Amino acid sequence: MRDQYQQQLDSVLTELVQMTVVVRAALAQATVSLLTADATLAEDVISGDLAIDEARERIEDDSFDILARQNPVAGDLRMLVASLRMVADLERMGDLSVHVAKVARLRYPTSAVPASMVSTIKQMAQTADEMISSAAEIVASRDVDAALELEAADDAMDLLRESMFRILLSDSWSDGVEPAVDMALLGRYYERIGDHAVSMGRKIVFLVTGQHPAAV
Repeated sequence: MRDQYQQQLDSVLTELVQMTVVVRAALAQATVSLLTADATLAEDVISGDLAIDEARERIEDDSFDILARQNPVAGDLRMLVASLRMVADLERMGDLSVHVAKVARLRYPTSAVPASMVSTIKQMAQTADEMISSAAEIVASRDVDAALELEAADDAMDLLRESMFRILLSDSWSDGVEPAVDMALLGRYYERIGDHAVSMGRKIVFLVTGQHPAAV
């Protein structure tokens, strides 16, 4: 019976890791649709958000089932509470990927990203992807040190957004108001994805130590 209980707990974390794979794919496809003005790919991301929502529901159902049937305490209870909160972070990352795809769809048949912003968007997308990947590894390994290192990656994302605003506000910006608004929104979407990855890392710190990161 104890082995079955542990398998149920492990399954929740495994499902979380698998959900990160789906979220990373959505973000990658959204970014490609954005840079290449691929409306079909953008639609795939938008319609595919249902799979992320369904993954969240499965994880929540499994977690609530364990809570109801097994009455977990201490570390096991922390794990389930952290998982329920992390799955919300992942769902939100999926929603933000959809927002990116919607910008691509809105500006079709032209690319929503001016030439001067292509490099910055690519860097933000890569940083966000690396942060999601790190979050997945941290969930699987429960590595507190790696979780805390996500803060440094978040700083890099913040610097990229600052560089974006410097371009948007410079005298050399010649692409107009509408693209500037798009870029400001896109920068926020990628930044928020990074924030949610950091949030997942902090929840792993809580899971392992029983303390919030500021107290560790």
